[in-house]
Amino acid sequence: MIEATTAEFAIAVMLDLIIGDPRWLPHPVEGIGFLVRRFERLLRRIMPYERAAGSVLVFMVLSVSLVFTAATLRWGRSPVAVYWIFSCLALRSLDQHALRVIEALRSGDLNVARNLVGQIVGRDTDKLSENEITRAVFETVAESLSDGIVAPLFFLALAGIPGMVAYKAINTMDSMIGYKNESYIRFGWAAARLDDLANYIPARITAGFIVLSAALLRLRWRSAAAIILRDARLQPSPNAGYPEAALAGALGVQLGGLNYYFGCPVHKPFLGDPIDELQWSRFATVRSLMYGVAAFSYLALGIWLQF
Repeated sequence: MIEATTAEFAIAVMLDLIIGDPRWLPHPVEGIGFLVRRFERLLRRIMPYERAAGSVLVFMVLSVSLVFTAATLRWGRSPVAVYWIFSCLALRSLDQHALRVIEALRSGDLNVARNLVGQIVGRDTDKLSENEITRAVFETVAESLSDGIVAPLFFLALAGIPGMVAYKAINTMDSMIGYKNESYIRFGWAAARLDDLANYIPARITAGFIVLSAALLRLRWRSAAAIILRDARLQPSPNAGYPEAALAGALGVQLGGLNYYFGCPVHKPFLGDPIDELQWSRFATVRSLMYGVAAFSYLALGIWLQF
């Protein structure tokens, strides 16, 4: 296993906090996305059974990702290791994207807010109200804390730097082909199931870190824990409900409800109790929780790397 050193990890975290995902720097997701598109076109032509073809795609993308990452780490150990770790983290990117949506809401420009939130969520956004945009941001932040911070670090600890990149490949494949529509319900089955499996533990760790952060911030941490136990399993996803329920409980708001995907209505179960109104002004508290979860994640991995 190609592990990270404490110094490499610390530098990567600082780079993520300072520069995020600059456009001038090639990102692994771009390469993974290129592989997915190419392999999909090839496999759809030569394999008649979509579920089998999708499974082969997952195997091929993961194999290339693991081999390529391991090979590059032989070229220039520390700089390359820092690049891989830094590029797999997404705290600053998540913060910036969410903040731009909130700034648009603050200025009263719903059309801009709809366009911006459409860049970070999969639901239809062209007719969302202010309240619905706020909900979309909060739900995405909660889920992305797991996908973009906790899960990559979990796999870095579990399987080293190649494992971290492999997780990013799994997450990217799910976002590209893991849909439950006619085109991908069978072809994307393996990607979606593997993503569910990969995120099973990280999603629950994320929920726990939200509770701990809420306790430090003197928010409703007991409510967050109670809502996790009561509502997290209501979501169709085996994982997304955990961080979302934790966030809803900590804020005293209700998440979930009616969304539209490709014009089709989907009613997701409500998470939390509507003690307080769901307002964009609460994003400052959401940010505090977001950085709290990141801090707990960094601390946990930093301790892990000492052993």
